[in-house]
Amino acid sequence: MSEPAVARAALLGLCPRCGKGKLFDGYLKVARRCSQCDLDYAMFDAGDGPAVFVILIVGAIVCAGALFVEFTYQPPYWVHAVLWIPITAILTFSLLRLVKSLLLVLQYKNRAGEGRLTE
Repeated sequence: MSEPAVARAALLGLCPRCGKGKLFDGYLKVARRCSQCDLDYAMFDAGDGPAVFVILIVGAIVCAGALFVEFTYQPPYWVHAVLWIPITAILTFSLLRLVKSLLLVLQYKNRAGEGRLTE
């Protein structure tokens, strides 16, 4: 059984080992194990990484866009609120699952785990 490509597994939220089972059991909740190859997902832990990356990415996009709109068109402040609040929400919710999936797949592919000190 060949492992799926990182991009395919991350984009579709698939098991990083077989590429057939679902990685998520809900929108952001990681499933217990793969329904196809029985890979235990308990070893996966993305922590706060997905949220941090999404905050940085969405923040940069929204700030750049808001500055461009402000200096180019100089709209009233309510226009900024009507424009940027929904864009921020849409970008955040659409990127969060993708980034979490990507980090979990990369964690599996690179056999990343907790650091251990050897004596």
